[in-house]
Amino acid sequence: MYHGTLVLREPAVIQQHDERQKWLAPELTSRLGAIDIGSNSVRLFVAEVLRGGTYRILDEEREPTRLGRSVAAEGRLDDESMDRTLAALRTFKEIATGYQVTALRTIATCAVREARNGPEFCRRVREQVGLDVEVISGEREARLAFASVQNAFDLAGRNVVMADIGGGSTEIVFATGTLIESIFSTPLGAVRLTEQSGLGENADPGSLPRGLQRLDAEITGVLKKQTTRPLFAPHFLIGCGGTFTTLAELVMAAKGETDVPVAGYRVSHAELRHLLDRLAKMPVRARRGMPGMTPDRADIIVAGLSIIDALMKRFRVNVLVVHTRGVRDGLVREMIDDLLGSVPAGDDAAQREAAIERLAAACSGELEHGRAVAALAGRMFEQLVEPLELPAEDRMLLEIAARLQDVGYVINYDQHHKHSYHLIRNSRLPGLRPHDVELVANVARYHRGGLPKRKHKNLARLSSDDQRRVQRLAGILRLAGGLDRSRTQQVRDVVVRVLDGRVRVDVVADQEPQADIWGAERRTELFEKACGLPVEIRWAGKPAAAG
Repeated sequence: MYHGTLVLREPAVIQQHDERQKWLAPELTSRLGAIDIGSNSVRLFVAEVLRGGTYRILDEEREPTRLGRSVAAEGRLDDESMDRTLAALRTFKEIATGYQVTALRTIATCAVREARNGPEFCRRVREQVGLDVEVISGEREARLAFASVQNAFDLAGRNVVMADIGGGSTEIVFATGTLIESIFSTPLGAVRLTEQSGLGENADPGSLPRGLQRLDAEITGVLKKQTTRPLFAPHFLIGCGGTFTTLAELVMAAKGETDVPVAGYRVSHAELRHLLDRLAKMPVRARRGMPGMTPDRADIIVAGLSIIDALMKRFRVNVLVVHTRGVRDGLVREMIDDLLGSVPAGDDAAQREAAIERLAAACSGELEHGRAVAALAGRMFEQLVEPLELPAEDRMLLEIAARLQDVGYVINYDQHHKHSYHLIRNSRLPGLRPHDVELVANVARYHRGGLPKRKHKNLARLSSDDQRRVQRLAGILRLAGGLDRSRTQQVRDVVVRVLDGRVRVDVVADQEPQADIWGAERRTELFEKACGLPVEIRWAGKPAAAG
């Protein structure tokens, strides 16, 4: 435990937590390589997979190539930076080959993602170096970084903001424990902002005050426009990337802390502000000589620290914790997942069931209610599938949404349906396509609260046909949820018929479930609007009588 607050997992052998790890036999141990082409530098990570899904680091290397230095101004990668990056990639490939890696993956982030000639650069890498480059989205970049964070720290019971600051962008994750609530990808990069603000190597000293004002205004404006504040109070900001590790090195050097590890190091907002004020008044040449400064980062460090300062203000965090790994570590973990996935580990349905149970148990505390609502919703769907011409495969999505509808409780009760949407959308449910997960999250989003509106961003992402599917499934879910309003699971079954232009729901229970029928009757509006049929609900008697 570091400073008695946040548990840092053992760094010597990084753990891979997955129920499938028991299948990894000794003969499957492998060496894996990951290359990250960033806007500021290219990095190599080589690891050996050990029995049980753990791994040990064999080698790490970094080469600053400033690939993204011209993207903001010109919209393209410049020839000199591309040549330096290609040279670094050739070297890194040789190193990985020397370690006899069985798999080597190369990803590229913001600079290549945004540049007009990004595809041309990827073609050159493929033809001249022999590497296939996967250009990843900002959201995927954030997920990989957070996968690394959640395995490095014990986040149980913690609300955290994670930020991964690169040369061209900053990815932000809000999380409760290991559950992602929101992801934001912003164009706030240390290299990009340095160029835009005129604060680089050759900056005119007389223009520095105006440049710093432009820098602060740009960061504040982007964060205000492109992020929201978390509804929970964050315990920490966890920082990934070279800006954070350099910050830690500078603070440690100033304090004379030569024997303290960087991983897990804590920096207060006051310490950050003091350092930023000092660096902003220094020329780049003087910064390079500072103890703890990485020389090639001296010209962009003010922009990087300004991003951190704005993040701490925006999200009202007073302490940051430094994480020394990030996207590459997350990528290696994903590669280990792929390796483990090649071994028999049960079918998708069993894994999905286990994932649903874990998520519901960790978040809602409403397992029995969720199961009861799922059963009732499934029965209603089964009897409505033909008269309403519902897609048969939607029953599974409806039942999953029913079981996970209340996971937003882990953040707070108010607006928990909205939190449920984000938590489900950012969860891993084996065997479901990302589009199906999006549908499940939307159905859970509308299990209570106002009616779906096309202006809602979550709904607007879907096609008109999928919006109609969501509204019908959510309408059924609301009725089923109402039928367990008492939380006693006394409704045993439902018999649903479409008769005379209306839907009649006969409720089967040992005694008249007044609270449950009352709850369902208050929730008919969405179903009636989505299906165009009025609903009538009544008690049909005990199971034998109803039969």
